[in-house]
Amino acid sequence: MIELTAAQAIERIRASELEPEALWEAYRERAAADQHNAFTWVAGGAQGAAGDPDAPLAGVPVAVKDLFCTEGIPSQAGSRILEGYTPPYTATAVRRLTAAGAPTLAKTNQDEFAMGSSTEHSAFGPTLNPHDRRRVPGGSSGGSAAAVASGAAPWAIGTDTGGSIRQPAALCGIVGMKPTYGAISRYGMIAFASSLDQAGPLTRDVTDAALLLGVMVGRDPCDSTSIGLPEPISRPSATDLRGIRLGVPEELTGEGIEPGVLAAFETSLDLARDLGATVEPTRLPHAPHALAAYYLIAPAECSSNLARFDGVRYGRRAAEAGDLLSMYSQTRAEGFGAEVKRRIMLGTYALSSGYYDAYYGRAQRVRTKIADDFRAAFIDFDFVVSPTSPSVAFELGAKLDDPLSMYLQDFCAVPMSLAGLPAISIPNGLSEGLPTGLQIAGPAFSENRILDAAHALERAIGCDTTRAFV
Repeated sequence: MIELTAAQAIERIRASELEPEALWEAYRERAAADQHNAFTWVAGGAQGAAGDPDAPLAGVPVAVKDLFCTEGIPSQAGSRILEGYTPPYTATAVRRLTAAGAPTLAKTNQDEFAMGSSTEHSAFGPTLNPHDRRRVPGGSSGGSAAAVASGAAPWAIGTDTGGSIRQPAALCGIVGMKPTYGAISRYGMIAFASSLDQAGPLTRDVTDAALLLGVMVGRDPCDSTSIGLPEPISRPSATDLRGIRLGVPEELTGEGIEPGVLAAFETSLDLARDLGATVEPTRLPHAPHALAAYYLIAPAECSSNLARFDGVRYGRRAAEAGDLLSMYSQTRAEGFGAEVKRRIMLGTYALSSGYYDAYYGRAQRVRTKIADDFRAAFIDFDFVVSPTSPSVAFELGAKLDDPLSMYLQDFCAVPMSLAGLPAISIPNGLSEGLPTGLQIAGPAFSENRILDAAHALERAIGCDTTRAFV
């Protein structure tokens, strides 16, 4: 039964051919026996087993990134500073899933406070890629991606600030979608960069992504930036791309993309043409500056958001501090990992007196230019397509001592995040025997159209998303 997609499992449950309790127990046992360090907490016993066949998600369990607050369940954001912390409330996105009949199966490992592209920056150890345990699964939602790719969860949710859903989905050979900024409430998501963070699904196929996304989206009075979507998410059904215009940005398909990744991408462009799409070059002139802008804006916002973790109100507190200032500094020194400290210092510097306009202010102006580039591209094209990640999964430890090389993993995904646009990554064949991803981005609120196009391409590419099951 674990080889069923979530949509297939729902159909069998409703047809009385599968018991939700049996599905729950099968996944709970697999999650408990996980060999990829994908989880930080797994539900015990029959917790959540009772499913409602009439509910939208019919009792199919979901794995939840540890960045989401879950009442009574550890929510640690991959950090020692929150080790063992159990919130008194549950994130809106998770509450929506529970109400729709998807019980929480497990909490998934992640880069600390979502800062990383490999899930090696977790205080609870690195997650391993199910396709090759010597390699990373991507990040920061690497635990969610590995859980789905290994068959330890039918589907999962993660967060995407600069590519943290799409990049691990690509490296693990599954589907990952970042919706339009504001489509899903951020209430109860432990904040990294508030103007960029957005939740989304990681699933085996595009249909499952649509089902999960359809439940998660919506306006929330607890989050003033949430706006929902203008129309409900539909189940994708397109089988061709007739009339669709795909723009291929030169800036995201040239230097820096591994030859094997680029070859797989070009093969999929040929398939898109066979399905009736028009495929032509386009330009995103400011995209090469997106990474630099992102790594000023995101650290600046994280330096503000993470100021709350000081040992006073919740989480870790230094045991032997002699005074208040020592308690602050010792707590943060002990609780935060090296990458989080690096970004806090970078962000604090960028916001400091005399440097704000030169760094943070200028980065925000570049962000506006990037959004303008996309608006211009979408005059002539329905979607912009590119590889999701410039490389396949790299070996554990290969980039830990080279932060810039690690940051470059987000090169293709960051422009969409800065512009607040929806984008999906779908499995795109193999390079060197490892998965690659194809990214489809569209204008704000074009989720249904993106899902339809992704569904058609998914069928044509025909990747096996169960090949890493063990």
